[in-house]
Amino acid sequence: MKTGLPLTGEQAAAIVALADKDLQGGVEQVARARAFAEPLLSGQPLDTGEEALAHADGVAAILAGIGAAPAMQAASYLVYAGDYLNKPEEIVAKAFGDSYASLVSHTRKLVQIQRAAREAQALTELAGKAAAELRQQQTERVRKMLLAFSSDLRVVLLRLASRLQTLRFFAASKTACPRAIAAESQQVFAPLANRLGIWQIKWELEDLSFRFLQPEAYKELARALHEKRVERELRVEAVRSGLEADLRAHGLQAEVQGRPKHLYSIWKKMQGKGLALEQVFDLRALRVIVPEVADCYACLSRLHELYAPVAGEFDDYIARPKANGYQSLHTVVIGPDERTMEVQIRTRAMHEHAEHGVAAHWAYKEAGARGYAGVVAAGDFEEQVAAARKAVLRQLLAWERDFAESGAEGDDAVFDERIYVFTPQASVVELCKDATPIDFAYTLHTDLGHRCRGAKVDGQMVPLNTRLQNGQTVEITALKEGGPSLDWLNTELGYLQSQRARAKVRAWFNAQVQAQTIAKGRELVEKLLQREGKTAVKLEDLAARLGFKNADALFEVVGKDEYSLRNIENLLRPPPPEINEDELLAQRRTKGGAAAGGGTPRGGVLVVGVDSLLTSLARCCRPAPPDGIGGYVTRGKGVAIHRVDCSNFREMSRSAPERVIAVAWGEAPEKGAVYPVDVIVESNDRQGLLRDILEVFAKEKMNVTAVNTQSVKVVKGDTAWMSFTVEVADSARLAQVLRSVAQIGGVRGARRK
Repeated sequence: MKTGLPLTGEQAAAIVALADKDLQGGVEQVARARAFAEPLLSGQPLDTGEEALAHADGVAAILAGIGAAPAMQAASYLVYAGDYLNKPEEIVAKAFGDSYASLVSHTRKLVQIQRAAREAQALTELAGKAAAELRQQQTERVRKMLLAFSSDLRVVLLRLASRLQTLRFFAASKTACPRAIAAESQQVFAPLANRLGIWQIKWELEDLSFRFLQPEAYKELARALHEKRVERELRVEAVRSGLEADLRAHGLQAEVQGRPKHLYSIWKKMQGKGLALEQVFDLRALRVIVPEVADCYACLSRLHELYAPVAGEFDDYIARPKANGYQSLHTVVIGPDERTMEVQIRTRAMHEHAEHGVAAHWAYKEAGARGYAGVVAAGDFEEQVAAARKAVLRQLLAWERDFAESGAEGDDAVFDERIYVFTPQASVVELCKDATPIDFAYTLHTDLGHRCRGAKVDGQMVPLNTRLQNGQTVEITALKEGGPSLDWLNTELGYLQSQRARAKVRAWFNAQVQAQTIAKGRELVEKLLQREGKTAVKLEDLAARLGFKNADALFEVVGKDEYSLRNIENLLRPPPPEINEDELLAQRRTKGGAAAGGGTPRGGVLVVGVDSLLTSLARCCRPAPPDGIGGYVTRGKGVAIHRVDCSNFREMSRSAPERVIAVAWGEAPEKGAVYPVDVIVESNDRQGLLRDILEVFAKEKMNVTAVNTQSVKVVKGDTAWMSFTVEVADSARLAQVLRSVAQIGGVRGARRK
């Protein structure tokens, strides 16, 4: 089956047959839907002035006339009832099912879009805006209509039927039709019906629009046709009955009909070709309907034997169907009264398609795994339904393109911004222009995009950076688990065109980096807890005590080196004995000499003007002689000794200068006194690195009391970050040792923390 073309008559008939099996239930459904809507719609006027219930009845009748299933007719009542319900989608879903609720939602949104567009256009016209701007608004309206149609293709029929009923109401009530509605019907809805091959709706939309837009021309043409109607009908009937009898006499089971006149088509021919009314061939026209394609050509042969054909007036639309799938043989002959007459010859299936169109065949119901109306389909029924869905969308796209090409230059850009493709189940997916299979996968589901590893387009394997085209069917091959490639973010490789898909790929990589940072932070915190003998501490409780929302938030800032582990150490370690803070501050203000007794104060630090006090070396900066130092009176922990260049000390001095106290290293330090100092080493990671660094410290007779290492993967190899706590008697000597460490192979830098 050629999925690129609309359904054949046989395929459409198969769908009709399956739907007819559920006809009785469908009729009951129409009655139930009308009973549901009647109390809501009775007496309620639409903005056109027509009663809502009468409008819904008219729409249902039009749908029935083109062969749509009872389910579609029922939907016409529910769509309008939705305007009078508080939660229409929810109520309709509960009473009639999700399929109806979806249809109600999409149709109501489209109606709102169209109303707003007409109001905007009316304001633009009042403001005297240029025709190009009006055209742009019309083009944008068409684009939004197509978006709604692609979400639920049943909306196509409902909107066409609704618009036709609106025009019928204005004609029957002899009420003036707003020009915006008539113009939209002629410029948008009629071409759409033509593209879908729904001839019955197309010609009536055109005639009624013609009547309201050009009333004088319409009346003049209608009057001229009416004056000759009786004479013309008698001649057509004579030819019709004679031709049907002749064909049957030659063994051809043919039904010959007189064609209805189409005023707008006649007027266009007269205007386009400068013809008089008598020169228009299809004023007198016949249609011949036969069972098989071969019979069409047999009838054509016999017809040309009976009547002389007019040169240049033959078209074979069976061998070369029109873009909307229309098929027939067209010829013009000289009738027995020496006047021209157009004849169309087609099969019954072609006739049904020409009258009702592919949209009507598709729209019986949404087909699921169980087929229509719960009936299990045989053979390739589901494939036929999928092909019909695709055919409808392709015709919508072609109609849209025709609309753009008929307008002002530059309209194409509006439509070139996106494309429509299909899933293997024939669901419609909207994508940006030049989208790739990866864009398609991310549109369906983020996880599918992450796991995407291959794609088929129309059954053929293609590279993942292939640019998709309108109407293609895309199938994704994915791993059970996995993530995107960094290559996808390379714009030169063309894997992603959608900004939304790019954002999802970046978010995935950001999440991976965050996970690694959290893992690093967790490891550092857990190692600290082991050193402190506090492994029983719950991590979530620890994070809360430190002011973090959860443990991961703590691990993240620790992993980024934005939060010092000393804060955790200070929280976990018991506080030293308390001293009287007021007494200490009072002593600071006392004028006196050096500490009594001449001994070196604890820690080798002399607090100027105060006797021996409780002092402690700050862990944040690890001061050691001969560093410049300062003291800070803490709450309950004595005097904390900081290096004067310590950022914490500077901040505390700024916020509480009254607590800063002068301190100095003792002149006679205690023999053998050592001070812990933190050292940071950055290096290329390699085997034996830690051993080489420890050998330098051992050679310099520096005791190492703590080591913490962390390896971080980067683009070119791994980087090792090492933290050492060493004991020194004199920090000045530490600089010499660090220069020796920096000369070790691979070491990029060594510094005091």
